Amino acid sequence: VIRAVVDNVHWQMALDRKTTALKQLQGHMWRAAYATGLVKGEVFEDVVPAIRKWREAGMKVYIYSSGSVEAQKLLFGYSTEGDILELFDGHFDTKIGPKVESESYRRIAASIGCDTNNILFLTDVPREANAAEEADTHVAVVIRPGNAGLTDDEKSYYSLISSFTELFLPSST
Repeated sequence: VIRAVVDNVHWQMALDRKTTALKQLQGHMWRAAYATGLVKGEVFEDVVPAIRKWREAGMKVYIYSSGSVEAQKLLFGYSTEGDILELFDGHFDTKIGPKVESESYRRIAASIGCDTNNILFLTDVPREANAAEEADTHVAVVIRPGNAGLTDDEKSYYSLISSFTELFLPSST
């Protein structure tokens, strides 16, 4: 029975299935791994100082990830930079909608009480950038080690950054 369960889990993971049972199992595993210190959420060294600067300027910072809100909180609560959850005003996952659909970005804007054109969405996925742009949000594509490459058209079309220090945002106050 154990072998059959393990095989099923591997099969679901290989197919990138989003089943509730698999997500629950992964959540239990992640909680244990983060809590024991076996796993830490990797945060690039430019991220925390940039977010602190934005927040000091009165800006709000939200996370929208395909990972569950719980997974986001584990990643940022047990990060290589320590517990940085206080830097975020809220978290969104695909319960708000798929990241490749523009309506998801409109729902986020409505949820936080903000016009979409007052939002900057950072991503490394051109399809997400396209959906966010269709919702009238500002977009920058982040180029980091390990990200999928971009086509020449994508490189010339999108605003590209390789560090959060490259963003100069107006104060919200």
